[in-house]
Amino acid sequence: MIKFLIERFEKSQPKNSDTRTAFGIFAGIVGLLSNLLLFVGKLLIGLISGSVSIMADAMNNLSDTVSSVLTLVGFYISGKPADKEHPYGHERFEYISGMLVSLLITFVGFQFFMTSIERIRDPQSIKVTPVILIVLVLSILIKVWQSIFYQRVAKKIDSNTLVATAKDSLNDVFTTMAVLVSATVEGLTGLKIDGFVGLLIACYIIFSGLQLIREFVNELMGLRPDQAAIDEMKRYLSLVPEIVGYHDLLIHQYGPNKTFASVHIEIDDRWNLTQAHEKTDDIEKKFKEALGVDLVCHIDPVNLHDQRQQFIHQELKRIIKGINSELKAHDIRLVDHGSQPRILFDLVVPNHFKATDQELKIRIQEQVYRNIGDYLVEVTFDHNYLL
Repeated sequence: MIKFLIERFEKSQPKNSDTRTAFGIFAGIVGLLSNLLLFVGKLLIGLISGSVSIMADAMNNLSDTVSSVLTLVGFYISGKPADKEHPYGHERFEYISGMLVSLLITFVGFQFFMTSIERIRDPQSIKVTPVILIVLVLSILIKVWQSIFYQRVAKKIDSNTLVATAKDSLNDVFTTMAVLVSATVEGLTGLKIDGFVGLLIACYIIFSGLQLIREFVNELMGLRPDQAAIDEMKRYLSLVPEIVGYHDLLIHQYGPNKTFASVHIEIDDRWNLTQAHEKTDDIEKKFKEALGVDLVCHIDPVNLHDQRQQFIHQELKRIIKGINSELKAHDIRLVDHGSQPRILFDLVVPNHFKATDQELKIRIQEQVYRNIGDYLVEVTFDHNYLL
């Protein structure tokens, strides 16, 4: 059913349309209609039975309706093209709408928590008729279907907002099952555990809401890109035969499908400006076509023909590798003028490395004096790059 619905909707979309935005809005509409239906049904049942759990569950469905509206608005705004005020587009608004959904989930959890505390203090019986039982079971089935639907669409368009909405639907399954458990236990034993069960579910909802808030805050602040995406970019750059090497890859994301990157590429210093410009243009164009990433290349010329510089390059890299294989040196330059010749280079240091920058510099300087000669080393330490 879900597969058929998704495929049918996908086929109905015109060519060259924004499929991601269309799917997000479609998922929002499906959620809006189904949540409205569940809210009305559960509210009536809660009033008839007098169950705080059922009425709280109905309010939760009402909040889900608001969540569906937020999802609709979020995908609509994130699908808007770039403009003067937002030159990188509006895709990050999807993170904002997801954040609002997460805040709503947490708010409902706290409200449910307070209501459950009151019911523990003043327990009341739950009246569950066969009709109520059937409606609650149907509610569980609808919410399970809804959660799976959101998950499938989220996976198809890579949307954390729909992942949050799917989790919200799953929370509803647990709250409704809690009502059934409370009613069953009360019917068999006479124990009124409605408030206690509601309290447990409220804690779960609050926990899941706070987790989602944390995820969206991280997205808005800027997370390290997915390792698979980084590896794919590294693999592509490694396959470019004309460049000597690359380093300082930086990636900036302005939404799920809006990624920018910059990288330093090392080229033979005998290239002229036109040749270097044409090569970097070609790399940037193919990078965009293959990976969908807007790349900007910075050129670092490397001396490949001077034997003394080649010796210093190789010996310095051997020294650094001997200290730790995870250390990476680049932009190695030799400055001969002045009172003492200098070796300048950048050193990429892993975040978990225990030695301080000063300790590393002293060790490198000592070995340069011993193995290369009377050169003063000047090191620029890089701690924030992906490579």
